[in-house]
Amino acid sequence: MNHVDKQVAFLGLGVMGYPMAGHLAQAGLDVTIYNRTTSKSDQWSSDYSGEIAATPKQAVATASLIFSCVGNDDDLRKIAYGDQGILSGLRPGSVWVDHTTTSAEVAREMQQALAALDCSFLDAPVSGGQVGAETGKLTIMVGGRWDTSSLLRRLQKLDKK
Repeated sequence: MNHVDKQVAFLGLGVMGYPMAGHLAQAGLDVTIYNRTTSKSDQWSSDYSGEIAATPKQAVATASLIFSCVGNDDDLRKIAYGDQGILSGLRPGSVWVDHTTTSAEVAREMQQALAALDCSFLDAPVSGGQVGAETGKLTIMVGGRWDTSSLLRRLQKLDKK
């Protein structure tokens, strides 16, 4: 994996996102995190190695792969849009993988918004609960364009390390 592939962002450090982002850091990726509650970001940074971003835009600025796991459709839109949102900071060719359980409507909305920026969106809700997130044993159901998944296949090399 080259240096660019190792630059990832993770937005949303709740019950599921906190350990998921931690597993990425432990796998040797360069993780930049964003969470609306800064104390949670500070705690994550002390538990794992990674950078803290003040905004979603800042979190994705150097990432080729973006992960998110927030509460619902409205939360996803809040981190996506606006002057400091994800969409204002994406680099062409970036892939955003959203683990939030959202509506099909918002998944299509995000896919269209990212396609206009020459980026890709994968709707990837998870099953397995908090224990699965903590142990790294989640089932991820991915929907999106097949060609996007080539970037994700590179991450499989990190599995079970």
